[in-house]
Amino acid sequence: MAFYKKSKLHTGTALICSLAIVFSALPVYATDTIDNLQNQTSALENELKGINQDILTLSEKISDTEMQVEILNSDIDKTQDDLEKAQKNEDQQYEDMKSRIKYMYEHGSATMLEMLFSAENMSDFLNKADFIENLSNYDRKALNDLKDVHQQIADQKADLEAQQASMKDLQNQLQTQQTQLQAKAAATSTNLNEVNAKLQKAKEEEAARQAEEARKQAEAAAKAEAAAKAEAAASSNKQNSSSSSSNSSSGSSSSSGGSNSSGGSTVASDDVTLLAAILQCEARYDYESMLAVATVIMNRVNSGRFPNSISGVVYASGQFAPVWTGSLDRVLKAGPRSLSIQVAQDAINGARHSSVSDCYYFLYAASTNRTGVVIGGNVFFTSW
Repeated sequence: MAFYKKSKLHTGTALICSLAIVFSALPVYATDTIDNLQNQTSALENELKGINQDILTLSEKISDTEMQVEILNSDIDKTQDDLEKAQKNEDQQYEDMKSRIKYMYEHGSATMLEMLFSAENMSDFLNKADFIENLSNYDRKALNDLKDVHQQIADQKADLEAQQASMKDLQNQLQTQQTQLQAKAAATSTNLNEVNAKLQKAKEEEAARQAEEARKQAEAAAKAEAAAKAEAAASSNKQNSSSSSSNSSSGSSSSSGGSNSSGGSTVASDDVTLLAAILQCEARYDYESMLAVATVIMNRVNSGRFPNSISGVVYASGQFAPVWTGSLDRVLKAGPRSLSIQVAQDAINGARHSSVSDCYYFLYAASTNRTGVVIGGNVFFTSW
């Protein structure tokens, strides 16, 4: 009996030592890669947000400038009409003055003298003399006034044209900046999608690695336990070592089969989860709205014009705003709701919304004038 207790103690010690050796040999994986990718994602999202705000600001400036240019063009047209009118008045005044001068020249000073001598009295004489002088002064003043008006209008037109040229230069500069920012936004969005794809891949690899490590640990523990039992049996002169080895092999095989089953469900779960998350971001929280969006995504998966996987379609560059705004990532972290998962699973199993069965695109209906099928606030259409 004492020998049996000693043997049992040795068995327990051997089991603990074996497990310690097994677990100490397992590699330790850091999360630096995932953390680094998450930091890159956050930085790119903030950069893209800033660029989009700059584009919005520039668009407002361009709109204001275009409005000012249009107003200046209107003023220039009006000034041109005033200038032509003033020129006609000046020309008419000049022709009238030439006609009076010509009349006076042809009839000589006799006409003026006759007018003066026809005065009935001194008061009438002075009035007629004043009239002759005022007529001459009027011609000179009217002509000078018209010239001044003509010059003022011409100067005003020149000023307006200078302002118009300046506004057009500013407009061109703003449009150039906008083009550059849009190119930068596109590049940043592409980088963000690439980083998100790497992050998703890293998370999947990490999950697979952890599952594999768990399987190896369970298998190693089973083998260590079996070895310890075999040692205990030998020490106590029991003759069932062959039976213990058989049990160990059976346990190992069973553990391996369970792992493969778990791995298969993980892949399917990832597809369902990702699809459910994007549906929750893009559609109203009701079955019809979500199924319509799911139909578009599955149409793309089954089309040769788009990536042939759910993740490929969702993370395609510039296709789904929640990808680069961070909304999708937040839903994935929190976990999609039950209705979202139900719709995603139904869509993967073949369910489609008949009204949008031939659609590959959708937009928020209130933000576009495109025609199509409106479901749940989104308008669905076949081509861009």
